[in-house]
Amino acid sequence: MSAPLRVGAVVITMGNRPDELKALLDSVARQEGDPVEVVVVGQGVDPAAFADPAAGVRTVALPENLGIPGGRNVGIEAFGPGGSDVDILLFLDDDGLLERTDTAELCRRAFAEDPRLGIVSFRIADPETGTTQRRHVPRLRASDPMRSSRVTTFLGGANAVRTAVLGQVGTLPAEFFYAHEETDLAWRALDAGWMIDYRADMVLLHPATAPSRHAVYHRMVARNRVWLARRNLPLPLVPVYVGVWLLLTLLRRPSGPALKAWFGGFREGWTTPCGPRRPMRWRTVWRLTRLGRPPVI
Repeated sequence: MSAPLRVGAVVITMGNRPDELKALLDSVARQEGDPVEVVVVGQGVDPAAFADPAAGVRTVALPENLGIPGGRNVGIEAFGPGGSDVDILLFLDDDGLLERTDTAELCRRAFAEDPRLGIVSFRIADPETGTTQRRHVPRLRASDPMRSSRVTTFLGGANAVRTAVLGQVGTLPAEFFYAHEETDLAWRALDAGWMIDYRADMVLLHPATAPSRHAVYHRMVARNRVWLARRNLPLPLVPVYVGVWLLLTLLRRPSGPALKAWFGGFREGWTTPCGPRRPMRWRTVWRLTRLGRPPVI
């Protein structure tokens, strides 16, 4: 009988939610099975003030905010190159909470039973109402959040990644700072032959919020959409993907300041370096299409 898969967890924090962070760490500590080792990365703060080493929590203090993917990459490397000291890494928002005590065990079972499974996206539910926002279901047909399925991307602050994926395709794109870094990793993983599941039974409780609460939201979303296409898509699909998102943005009729920020980011996406270009194969385009989300939307 093979040994249970080793599970670690990465949490990044800016130190502004100490009570929520403590509740999250307590929920991880309550997980059934072998203990989950946790690394908390402080973005410009020392998280040792919020995390208890006696509870098996390690901390890393960064002198500045490296952004979401940059901070998570530091957490990955705290588990060895590409996270190789463990088999699975959970990535959890610092204001989230694992609803069940068997989430880590469900992850172990899912990855053990399916050797092609590379990433699992959890369901995010509001702790007060239990509802899941449509944007938190990572597929186009998002009307039923209780339906688990294969998907083409995942939620950055509520997921589990097989570290073999990171060892093969690399970690998150640190230059993105915020927005769409998960899709970049998802596309690379799918192109390498891995699969992604959305699991409705693996739940992270998280207050319902709007992504636009972040001041940089509109600029980063636009810039990183362009970078995502430039880095990962076959050349004929780059203008199609970017054009579709331009049209969708205009149809949503954002405010004047939001639209100005969006177009600033759109321009930046074309005029600044986006990192290495590794276009996916056309058979991956077909796989994405069969999964219900062709890489033009």
